[in-house]
Amino acid sequence: MKTAIASFQNSDMSELIKFHKTVESNLEKLTDESQVLARFEEFPTKKLEALRMAAALHTKLDSIARTLQNWPIAPPVAQLLDKAESYFNKIKGEMDTLERTKDDESKKFKGHKIHFDFGILVRIKELMVDVPSNCMELTLKEREAKQKENEGAGPKNGSHKKGSAKQLWKAFQFAFRIYTFAGGQDDRADTLTRELASEIETDPNPEA
Repeated sequence: MKTAIASFQNSDMSELIKFHKTVESNLEKLTDESQVLARFEEFPTKKLEALRMAAALHTKLDSIARTLQNWPIAPPVAQLLDKAESYFNKIKGEMDTLERTKDDESKKFKGHKIHFDFGILVRIKELMVDVPSNCMELTLKEREAKQKENEGAGPKNGSHKKGSAKQLWKAFQFAFRIYTFAGGQDDRADTLTRELASEIETDPNPEA
């Protein structure tokens, strides 16, 4: 195991995760890992720590990517927006920190012959863009459905209109936050943003 860890180097993340699982399955058999490993002369302890850090970081980022990819898009849109914003607020700090430190982290890993693919951060941002786009799409669909429902119902439905306008603003502001964070938007997001902005112009004062 000592030699295997010391000589390990990977070309992709699947290799790293597979090797990490093999290492842990062997080390978990030890009653006191630190004491046992200390008996081995020149055991690559720092390499083991780097391996564990890389595996943990990739697992965490992969979990975020999977969560975003499988984000459930279902009404009511108000609840959907609240959950999406809450999750974004939860991961934003970690993502910001990683963006600032990824070059240093990459150098540390490379110093131990560990290749870490930080391209997953780009993938996460791409998946992030999809979430507010889906939220905007659902918001517009709900808006259209309510308009049809309220056709001919008269002024007493003004509260529904006001609530719908607030929802449009909330979806627009959330999308703007995500696109700013992600560093841009795709064609679909651009189209939906323009459509939402056009709808907002028909209700420019949602708080009124």
